[in-house]
Amino acid sequence: MDLGGLHHLTAVTADASRNVAFYVDVLGLRLVKKTVNQDDVSAYHLFYADELGSAGTEVTFFEWAHMAPTARGAGAVTTTGLQVPGAASLEYWAERLAMHGRATHPVRRAGRAGLAFEDPEGQRLELIDATGGSLGGTPRRDGPVPVEHAIRGLHLVELTVGRLDWTARMLTELMGFRAAGDEDGVALFETGPGGPGSEVHVRERPELPREQLGYGGVHHVAFRVANDEEHAAWRERLATLGVPVTPVIDRFYFKSIYFREPGGVLYEIATDGPGFATDEDPAHLGEALALPPFLEPRRAQIERGLKPIAPRSGP
Repeated sequence: MDLGGLHHLTAVTADASRNVAFYVDVLGLRLVKKTVNQDDVSAYHLFYADELGSAGTEVTFFEWAHMAPTARGAGAVTTTGLQVPGAASLEYWAERLAMHGRATHPVRRAGRAGLAFEDPEGQRLELIDATGGSLGGTPRRDGPVPVEHAIRGLHLVELTVGRLDWTARMLTELMGFRAAGDEDGVALFETGPGGPGSEVHVRERPELPREQLGYGGVHHVAFRVANDEEHAAWRERLATLGVPVTPVIDRFYFKSIYFREPGGVLYEIATDGPGFATDEDPAHLGEALALPPFLEPRRAQIERGLKPIAPRSGP
């Protein structure tokens, strides 16, 4: 039972309009689904991904306008790494982000060069040179970023936890990750094929308080399985090993289970399909508010409770 790698990352924004403007017009991702949090229909759930909305390329956000900024600490996903296709792309992105008022600094991840920066709400992001790895995703064709420099999907997540041994044991003994060394005090783990899209980096910081989630923080990270049968097998495995895990939840675009690792980070395991074209024409993904069938009867009420997302001048 191998997980296929990272499926998506869900974070928090306090301003959907500003969020769309940055992730679409600056980072060049495609808004592939504009829907609502199925557990809190007063909040948008925005999905950004590659041209096709492929699993493993998704960065998603709940809009909770009432929240304060994240109080940083341990027990959280503290960095999200995104793939770019080479060193020339890092140079391009340093210039592009500076043009949009985002300061950057160089980093190294598992021997790879990268560029660290924050989004306008303090979300910690990195662009990682994925040269030599298996690049994910189909670049957006009509966006503001040239295809040869486009973000290709998730590369890694970094967790900060109070105790490394507890988190490492769940990753390796329960979830099948492989220990892949240590870099500057950060423990590296990988699953599936390894390399881009498969990495979890864990930083131990026992002196930190527990992170308090707000905007600019990460709600959960999801890992991939190919189909419903593998998904059900993972739920059975976790439950048999005594991990408190939710029932399978049908999110319409994929199926999910959720559980919390010992360091406090919320994990999800999600199926690759059926995907975002289930209820929209692939050419028009994310243009209108999409609701799963069980919420469709409440559309008028839900739309009244959502603040319209401001129109953008960019592509």
